Amino acid sequence: MPVRALDHVALTVADVERTLRFYERVLGAEPLFEDLFRAGTVGVAMLQVGASRLSVHPAAKPVVPHAAAPAPGSADLCFRFDGPIVQAEALLRAAGVAVELGPVARVSADGLPARSVYFRDPDGNLLELLSTDGASGHEAA
Repeated sequence: MPVRALDHVALTVADVERTLRFYERVLGAEPLFEDLFRAGTVGVAMLQVGASRLSVHPAAKPVVPHAAAPAPGSADLCFRFDGPIVQAEALLRAAGVAVELGPVARVSADGLPARSVYFRDPDGNLLELLSTDGASGHEAA
């Protein structure tokens, strides 16, 4: 099957506004079509986070089709970070975000040694920033 990559990830959240502002502030996400979401033309808000896209689904008003049992706080997302992991950790701390774990050794999806830091968004979703810049060691994610 000629699957190339994930196109987007749907994230079910309790408060869309809070989620949009968190991802903008902490990860530099860019809202897409926010005016259409607010006007009710589209049922989800969208964020561009680097080369990744998140569809932000409000838990109170699920769109069809969607996951069988969507719930805020049930996601575990990893974003690639371009730069040393200590820089990612410093940016999180500067944004007032607690690092839950890390830096720890990991292996990236393309098999490279990596280092990660873990933190949570306002719904409790586990987020990971993974860097291959200067990483060494091999530990499975």
